[in-house]
Amino acid sequence: MTLRAAVQMDPMDGININGDSSFHLILKALERGYTLYHYDVRGLTWEAGRLTTRAHRILDAKREPGAHYSFGDEVLLDLGRDTDVVLMRQDPPFDLGYLTGTWLLERIKDETLVVNDPVSVRNAPEKVFVLDFPQFMPPTMVTRSLEATKDFQSRYGAVVIKPLHGNGGKAVFRIDEQGTNLGALVELFGQVWPEPFMVQQFLPSVSQGDKRIVLVDGEVAGAINRKPGEGEFRSNLAVGGYAEAAELTPREKEICAALGPALRERGLIFVGIDVIGGEWLTEINVTSPTGIVAIDRFNNSDTAGLIWDAIKRRIG
Repeated sequence: MTLRAAVQMDPMDGININGDSSFHLILKALERGYTLYHYDVRGLTWEAGRLTTRAHRILDAKREPGAHYSFGDEVLLDLGRDTDVVLMRQDPPFDLGYLTGTWLLERIKDETLVVNDPVSVRNAPEKVFVLDFPQFMPPTMVTRSLEATKDFQSRYGAVVIKPLHGNGGKAVFRIDEQGTNLGALVELFGQVWPEPFMVQQFLPSVSQGDKRIVLVDGEVAGAINRKPGEGEFRSNLAVGGYAEAAELTPREKEICAALGPALRERGLIFVGIDVIGGEWLTEINVTSPTGIVAIDRFNNSDTAGLIWDAIKRRIG
């Protein structure tokens, strides 16, 4: 079965060809002979019941710096009529621009599969969806209140404070047991972001790793363990963490078994979850999950192929 796929993502010029999961999916699709288009979410246009965008067909892609892709001429693409699937893969921020993209893509749901489902992406941002599974989480608070944050920190000691809609480990801060600079940091968060922030008990077991587990249509596809770089507590690869091969602990298998049905029901085909120290679920990444390049490298697996197979089953 051939596929016509449109990839909604950031400009191809600036991607990391050795680590970008969207590029990994593109390579696999071209290898299979699928027809691929690239477009920017800012080009979406709705009129008279049709959702269109200016797009370029991706003629070729390869892991060759400076020559990693080639485009055909720009075309006007009707995302309902001209494609079988749309991959919503642009990086956050999860702002009104991002939300508007989900509202527009929702309008083609009866014609074209959108991965991940835009309604579920909108209703299940990384650090909010995870609140549905408190039994697997460390002590957590979502607030804008300095008083509530101080009380939480007095009960749990060192804490981590992070933006509710952040990504890639950006603006994640650790506050020590003494609460040093807690007031100033809460004040800063209140000035920069209109939404509440997340406060969690700091887990020393993060030194053992922050595991990224990828689930494809609710089933475990693979995992890597990410460890902090020197002088860091954040394990994200984007901020200097490094990856190593990993197996799942019994607790992690329990977490995945609990999440799987909820992910399938919501049309969340490609999901990455983060588990600290083999036991604490901290995020469920549904907007533009990453990590499959490292997973396939360490495990000699084909996660990109599994994702495309899941897409074909959904369409079929």
